[in-house]
Parts: sequence; structure tokens; C-alpha cells
Amino acid sequence: MFGTVLVANRGEIALRVVRTCKEMGIRTVAVYSSADEDSPVVRMADEAVRIGPPPARRSYLYAPAILQAARLTGAEAIHPGYGFVSEDADFAEMCQAEGLTFIGPPPEVLAMLGDKAEALRVLSAAGLPVLPGTHRPIASAGEAVEAAAGIGFPIIVKALSGGGGRGMAIAMHPSELPEAYARARSAARAVFGDERVYLERYVESARHVEVQVLAGLHGQVLHLGARDCSVQRRRQKLIEETPVPGLPEDVAAELCERTVEAARAVGYVGAGTFEFLLDDAGEFHCIEVNCRIQVEHPVTELVTGVDLVREQLHVAATGTPGITQDDVRLNGAAIECRVNAEDPARGFLPTPGTIESLTLPAGPFTRVDDHVRQGMRVSPFYDPLLAKVSVWAPDREQAIARMERALSECVVTGPGVSTTTAFLAGLLAHPLFRDGKHTTALAETFDPA
Repeated sequence: MFGTVLVANRGEIALRVVRTCKEMGIRTVAVYSSADEDSPVVRMADEAVRIGPPPARRSYLYAPAILQAARLTGAEAIHPGYGFVSEDADFAEMCQAEGLTFIGPPPEVLAMLGDKAEALRVLSAAGLPVLPGTHRPIASAGEAVEAAAGIGFPIIVKALSGGGGRGMAIAMHPSELPEAYARARSAARAVFGDERVYLERYVESARHVEVQVLAGLHGQVLHLGARDCSVQRRRQKLIEETPVPGLPEDVAAELCERTVEAARAVGYVGAGTFEFLLDDAGEFHCIEVNCRIQVEHPVTELVTGVDLVREQLHVAATGTPGITQDDVRLNGAAIECRVNAEDPARGFLPTPGTIESLTLPAGPFTRVDDHVRQGMRVSPFYDPLLAKVSVWAPDREQAIARMERALSECVVTGPGVSTTTAFLAGLLAHPLFRDGKHTTALAETFDPA
């Protein structure tokens, strides 16, 4: 096992990784921007290195500074968390060149699956159903219009190097496609530094389902069940749960087994998530692979008892998972809500500011992954996620009741600071969510008033 691991991230996921490392007796190094110098992870890690000013491109995305911090502190491995450099094939390759272990898939797998169009071709060849689309970059609006005629509307234009629900635009009709193409291309350039986009059939009001996998270097692949992530706004997930409500056990089992076969076929290594849309006809379509730990991984940990970060470290250090498929037992139901510093009444604008009063949920079978403290300033430079509230219960009905109780305890106030807590509580109370019949349209159309 590693002696020292550098955590190349911030916020709650950095704390999450450091905590497991401490439990395993691994020395930890945190890196931080000047905006995060008072963050909890800086105090919790064994050593902390400032890597730059607040803008992410000059700190958390700046590979030379991260690698220099690893050299200075004697780190043997880098855990990238999620976001930032977590799916950056070039960064993973730089780690290899420095003699560092990148805790994630190898560079060639990241490059293959990071190119979303190439990934869909590979996944289709591996036996997973995918949506109709170009599965190649589209060079102009005119080419997009021509290609769309063979796909059918509505169309979603997606960034080739995209992820996290960004760099996308929808065209419901042919007349909307040129403008959607331009918007997606511009967003892709701004967010990912790669303006290439491709086309895919857009499925309205679908269910968003994902399968958690864990894989070793030599074809040992297992799954840890499926999650439902259908409650999302602008393709940003808000509520996640497992098991998938309303999905028959035999259908879920078949989906997981097919995903394991596909992961093995593409040479996947480490923890990752294969994402699917479930349409009105009950058909699954694979849309992408997230080659990292997911924000919503706590719900899987709650129903399996498996520490996914520990398993990531085990695979990276030994080449094999520390568990087998027979060790995985799915027990009960778990739900996660993302509490963001955003104002739903103002179009979910981020609300940076100083937290003057803070109470986070506690109680039976309640887990909170956070990075906030009273008196701390919510930064305007990064994702507005403050805390992930997760609960476990023997069944879904009890899990919903437990989450409602947990959210009722959550208090985060300060000048200008608003959160999504009340909005999340309203979604939980919605009849469609209660009945497990919600789709990706729920949060988009929900009016809390």
C-alpha cells in the first residue's frame, strides 16, 4: 500500500479521501488555492501545499503545480477525486512519467472514454445499446443539419470532451439546431477547452440510471448495483438513490451484468460509473462512462457497506479489488440530496457569502459529507456544493421520511447565502417522486410555490 497520497481536489471529496487514507494508515497531502487556505482539509491532512490563486485553471487544474507538490512531499500516488483533473488523460500520463500512481483508469482508457463519441462506438461494439447519433465530431452547423435528418428530432448537441451535464444544447426542431450547435460549441470551448461536438437523439422525460463498477488490471470486474439519478436540473443531479425505484430486480441484474461485460471488454480499471437513459418503452441506452468516483457514491456505500475510496486505493496499489462479486450484498434503500449554495427563487444563482449560522443533520442512519464551518466564506470560484446529505433505511418509504427529517434540521444562513434545502424537500414530497414514477423532467418543471 502507498505511504503517502496527495489529494488533488478540494471541498467535501478531498475530506472524504483524506479520511479513508487516515483509516488505512496512509499519510496525506492536501493541495489548495489561496481561496481555500482555511478549508477543513488543509487542517486535516498531514501536510498541505498551496498551489496557486483562486481560479481553478491556475491551481486545481494546473498540473505542473500539483506534480511539484507531489515531488516536494514525497507522495507516491495522486487521488484526483471528481471533477478538475480526475478524467484528464494527459494528467494521468504526466503522473506516469513522474513515477506517480494515478488513482484511476490508465491514460489510454481515459482518452478513449473521455472522447464521448469514441466511447459510444466502443461501448456499442462491447454490446451496450446506445442512442442514435453521429458518434463523431460535427464540423459545422450545416453538417449538423444534414446529419440530424438521419437521426430524428429532438436532438441534443454534446461536447466531445464533456461531462457533468455541461457543454450541451437541445434542439426540439430543425430550425433550432444551428443556434443549439453554436451554443454547445461555445460552451464546450469555454468549459473544456475543446470545441468539438457531436449529435445524439434527445430522449425527453427519461429515467437516468447508472451502474457502479469496480475493476482490476486483469479483467476482474464487479458491480455494486444501480442508482437512479433522474432528479436533475439542467442535467445537474440533485437527488440520487439506490435501488432504482420501480425497476424489476431481474432487469436491474441484467443491466448490471451487461455493464460488467462491457467494462471488461473496454479494459476498464478502478471505480467508475456507466450511465444510461431508460426511455418510455423500457429500453436502456448507454450515454457515457464517468471514469472516477461519483459525487453520489455514498448511497452505494450505505447499501453495500463497501468503502469505494478504499477500493480505489486497493486497486491502484495491488492491481486487484479487495472484494469479489460474492462479497457485494445490497441491503435496504439509500437517498442522497445535494445541498448547494444556490437560490432557487433567482434561477439557482450561486450565493457566495459568509456562513454565520450552521446546523447540519445528524441522527440515526444519517451521513453528511461536507466541507463547511461556521464563519467560513462560501467561495464564488468553485462549485456551490456545500454538503451531501445521505440516509439509509430498510425500505424506500422509510428512507424518504428519514431524508425529510434530515433536511428539516439543515440550517445554513448568512448575508446573501441561500441554499437548495427547501427545494429538495419539495421534490421529496412530490407525488411522482413518492411513487417512484419521476423522470428527468421533474425538477425542471417543479414549482415549489
